[in-house]
Amino acid sequence: MSISKIGIAPRSALICGLMLFIAGAGFGCEGRPKVQAEVEQPEIIPPKLVHEGGVEQLQLQHNSLPDMVLVTIRELALPGVLETTGQITFDDRRVANIISRVTGRIEQIYVSQWDYVRRGQPIARLYSPDFMTAEAEYLQARASAPTLAAGGSENNEFARSMVEAARRKLELIGIEPEQIERIKSAVPFFTMRAPISGNVVQNQALRGSAVNPGDILYSLGTLEDVWITGDIYEVDLARVHVGQGLQAVTTAYPDEIFHGTIARISPNIDPNTHTLQIRCAVKNPGFKLKPQMLAQVSIAVRPGLALIVPLDALVFETDSYFAYVDVGHDRIERHKVIISSWSQRGYARVVSGLNPGDRVVTGSTMQVNELWHEAHGERS
Repeated sequence: MSISKIGIAPRSALICGLMLFIAGAGFGCEGRPKVQAEVEQPEIIPPKLVHEGGVEQLQLQHNSLPDMVLVTIRELALPGVLETTGQITFDDRRVANIISRVTGRIEQIYVSQWDYVRRGQPIARLYSPDFMTAEAEYLQARASAPTLAAGGSENNEFARSMVEAARRKLELIGIEPEQIERIKSAVPFFTMRAPISGNVVQNQALRGSAVNPGDILYSLGTLEDVWITGDIYEVDLARVHVGQGLQAVTTAYPDEIFHGTIARISPNIDPNTHTLQIRCAVKNPGFKLKPQMLAQVSIAVRPGLALIVPLDALVFETDSYFAYVDVGHDRIERHKVIISSWSQRGYARVVSGLNPGDRVVTGSTMQVNELWHEAHGERS
């Protein structure tokens, strides 16, 4: 018994000593745990709107959005070819409306929709007493002219003016000069002829229908030369001019190239898209190009420069794109940006709103957009 008690006592003392050592290492004099010194974090200032020279800016520390990256807008070389998509239309200088110039009735029609007609070809026959009256006046003026002319120079001049007035009346109701020369008797029927060669693109003439002066019966258009109307961006205006050569390709004839030139450049620019229209005169052998077709137009131009922006730097709202530009001193401006397509995936061409060297926000663009609206008291 005594031996056992003697052996246990030293072990108990050793254990108690170890426990006191461990406790002393983890606690201070007051018995509380020691806390390691904390690393001081920089104070984050909440985003807010400030005004600089009348421009709104968002005061935003870059370290408040760890994923925010600034990318510098750069210019890239443009190729010597400008491409646009255009729509084929009739050359309006080669389109003619055939109208009725008298009151009457359509007795016969000789052509129909999409028919090709040649200049002078009969297209319709009208019945109208107006024709008979005008022809009768003309024939009477011609018949009485020799008698009047025998009465002297004044009578001769009067006779000549009567014939010319009657002839002029026939011309005004649509009778061609060569048709006037063939008039032998007054009849109420008149054959209308095509004033140009072309296709019947509109047909309003129906057999037996009544007509009045000004009614359009046919519209003719020629397809020998057509127009292709396309849009180009304002930034490319200095690269094109009237007379510039071009090539056009259609999906209907992908292996055939149609040649033409720029015939007109619109004087007006669309303020919403910053584009303007060009009108290209294109040769149409075989009449293959049809109105309303789409064509890809390639214009040889001098090389230029294009401003490029990453797509993830843009935010689309309502009907516009916006980018956030770093202006230094932890301030960001919101710019409205007009863009166009670009050949490199993930990028767009800047038409307006940004300048070379601007540093735009990427990576956290949507978060910055939300902060901008929150600073305005809005919800993005």
